[in-house]
Amino acid sequence: MTYQTLEIERDGALLRVWLNRPAKRNALDTTALEEIAACFGALQRDFATRVVVLGGRGPSFCGGADRKSPPGRERLRADSDATDRERRWASQIGLRACRAIEDAEVATIARVHGHAVGGGLALALACDFRIAADDAVFHVPEVDLGIPLSWGATARLAHEIGPARAREAILLCERFDARQAEAWGAVHRAVPAAELDCVVDDWARRLAAKPEVAVHMTKTQLRAYAARARLGDFTESDGDALQGASRLGSARAAFQS
Repeated sequence: MTYQTLEIERDGALLRVWLNRPAKRNALDTTALEEIAACFGALQRDFATRVVVLGGRGPSFCGGADRKSPPGRERLRADSDATDRERRWASQIGLRACRAIEDAEVATIARVHGHAVGGGLALALACDFRIAADDAVFHVPEVDLGIPLSWGATARLAHEIGPARAREAILLCERFDARQAEAWGAVHRAVPAAELDCVVDDWARRLAAKPEVAVHMTKTQLRAYAARARLGDFTESDGDALQGASRLGSARAAFQS
């Protein structure tokens, strides 16, 4: 399949998926999120792939949602003639992309460098592992923009680093670096930028060399545990806040990250 916003590299059982809008810091528009969902969804039928590395071309992993072309804007604009169901579908586009990554039947690694902002952090959190360059910067600006963090990222972040740290990261909207992210547990390793590819490739190849079914079943077990731990969350509806913001004429602010 040919993608407009992704670059795909195959290396045996390893698949590298690159967010490929470097001039825009890999900002996420409708096409990008739909292609991410399609790419990771296709892994359900791809039995040649054992590990996927998600990275970003250019100076950053991902700068969040595209400010000039917000995800789903065609249906979420105040003057859109979309039905309520269409609006809700559009508001959930980021959630579907993150869920496709989380539900991939292979091990996934986020290769993070530069900035991981808002929706970019949400993509990384959906991966099984996160390895970051030590000069990477993380930022969750949504509350300052007047909206809650969505795409299921609030529940995932709280599960990974605990509710207390999640409140600090999400409510204060302060930037934190890779070493802080490692200390909190938001990333598994913070490594010198010059060593990032070497470390990511080492982890990927070690995972790919392990017994396939054991890795697959263990990932399924861990995913089930994480879902159980999040029982009662509102990830199915958290995109509705974005839909409501659009109805109030705040779509542009709501999708800035």
